[in-house]
Parts: sequence; structure tokens; C-alpha cells
Amino acid sequence: MSNTILSVKGLKKTYKKNGLEINVIKGVNLDVEQGDFITIMGPSGAGKSTFLHILGTLDQPTEGEIFFRGQDVQRFTEEEASRFRNEKVGFVFQFYHLLQDFNVIENIRMPLLIRRMNMADVTAKAEAFLDIMGLTARKDHKPGELSGGEQQRVATARALVNEPELILADEPTGNLDRKTGKEVLEYILSINERLSSTLILVTHDPEIGALGRRRFNMVDGELFPIP
Repeated sequence: MSNTILSVKGLKKTYKKNGLEINVIKGVNLDVEQGDFITIMGPSGAGKSTFLHILGTLDQPTEGEIFFRGQDVQRFTEEEASRFRNEKVGFVFQFYHLLQDFNVIENIRMPLLIRRMNMADVTAKAEAFLDIMGLTARKDHKPGELSGGEQQRVATARALVNEPELILADEPTGNLDRKTGKEVLEYILSINERLSSTLILVTHDPEIGALGRRRFNMVDGELFPIP
């Protein structure tokens, strides 16, 4: 029985601007196994973020197919795609996208509330992730009262509290100094290991890129494996 969780075939993404076609993704093929830790490196503008957004159904490809556990994600209805993003995928972005009017634990609880879990379970699970991320003492603080590293840990906890099968991390340490970035990355890898999930991480940092069990370079929209 195959352990393939994600299969990408002939993926292309083209934008049209001022009458010109801009090919951002050029025929990418990739099979991802359950439990993989894949890093994708490359310069800005190479198509890395666009690729992740398409995998997570935040964007649509121009051509190609994406299958998640055998399901064609492009055939999802809007409601099915929304449920897929909430329940199966955890996004960790370079920018935290926290809700500024809500405190730490309220931000982390949000994906669980969307799933209509009962409040006792929601609170227990959110508090467990607070503890894992070392944020228990900050649970009543608003995002503006936190450091950049703390905000990224909150964003990570919120992304992973639903225990997603697939984690898509787009430059998760890009806005942090090296020491803080290393700490946040260790938290992400620790939770990923606890969940036994699949992690695809985009970075321009060769040191982070080297951590992947499978490593790729993306150059001008094409994906090349690193031996």
C-alpha cells in the first residue's frame, strides 16, 4: 500500500500582465510520502511561495494535477477546500497574520472553533499547545505585547493545533534574527515529530534547507532534487 500523501503532476502557473505571459511554475512533478520532511530552497521570485499556496489550495494552477490521499483537490467545492485547509493543512507563514484584537489563547483556539468542537476540548487542546510552545505565561497577552519570536510561536501553534497531516511552512524564520529563528524552527520540527505529519518548508537559508530529509532547489519555476 502506497504511503504517498501528496502527488503533484505537471503543475504550471502562468500570470498574464500587460499582454505578456509570466510562467511562475513550469511543469513541476513531485510525490510526497507520509512523514516526509522536504525543504525547498531558491532565490526570491523563483516560485517557491506560489508553489506552496497552490499545494494548500490558496491559489489555483493553470495546468496540472494535485492529489491528496488520492483525492483531486481541484475538484473540491469551495466548502470542501475550506474544510481541507482547516483540517488537513497547517500553514506557517513568514508574516504572523495574528488577530490583533484577540489574545494568545483566543488566536490558537480559532481553528478548533471553526471545526465546531466543544469549548472544553478546544480550551484543553489550545492550552496543551501553549505549553508545548512555551507560551503559557503569555496566554492572556495580545499580539502587540509579544516579541517577534513569540508571535511566530503563536502563529505556529495556531497552524498546528488541529494536528494537520500536511504542514506547509513558507519562510517561517524569515522575519526573525538567527537565534530566535533557530528556536522557532526547533519548535516546528518538534511538533512535526509529535504529530508524525508531513512537512514541506520553503527557505532561502542554506543552513535550514540542509535539514530536510529530501532537499530541492527551485529555479525559475522548476524543481530540482539536491543529491
